[in-house]
Amino acid sequence: MKKLFPSAAEALKGIVKDGQLMAVGGFGLCGIPEALIDALRDSQVKDLTVISNNAGVDDFGLGKLLRTRQIKRMIASYVGENKEFERQYLAGELELEFTPQGTLAEKLRAGGAGIPAFFTKTGVGTQVADGKELREFDGETYVMERSLVPDVALVKAHIADKSGNLRFNLTARNFNPAAAMAGKICIVEVEKVVEIGELAPDDIHLPGIYVHRIVLNANPEKRIEKRTITEKAGA
Repeated sequence: MKKLFPSAAEALKGIVKDGQLMAVGGFGLCGIPEALIDALRDSQVKDLTVISNNAGVDDFGLGKLLRTRQIKRMIASYVGENKEFERQYLAGELELEFTPQGTLAEKLRAGGAGIPAFFTKTGVGTQVADGKELREFDGETYVMERSLVPDVALVKAHIADKSGNLRFNLTARNFNPAAAMAGKICIVEVEKVVEIGELAPDDIHLPGIYVHRIVLNANPEKRIEKRTITEKAGA
């Protein structure tokens, strides 16, 4: 099966629809599928529920989809760098399911492994556990979390061969493999495509069986988040 598509828009064609549950890889602005996010914006699909550790920033990453009001609900662990996100949430225009970061990672991993739910101590006694099943194991209380199985996963890798075997670059791996495995359909954006057999088996981080479509973006922008502090007079 041919997996390589000529553009991000072509890779999304016939796949993305209104109202889907969608996972987007990345951590902050590291390892996000920039071209696929832009193509998703241009597709004008709406009412999306998006699973992602972060929500991008105002003018980059998922922040672009928030700006165009294509996201109805976010499932995330951190959203503190996006003013438009804050505005929409406080105005009641955007739904939010805050999830502890480790729990979010496990919800995707479990979804990819075919595990419908799991128990964790994280969140017990907090709002995270409200409305969820609690169970005691060995004298400790645990909360049940349902796994996540998105309709579509958009992920970023460094290199793919034409069969979809992937290699990620250092910390840009982050949530991408878990999102790829959990998605019913996985579309990956890569910086380099090689022939089948060029990747050594030990260098493959995710096998191609999880990947359905590939698009090449050889020169991504790769923005870096920088810490900013308030300058004090005389400091």
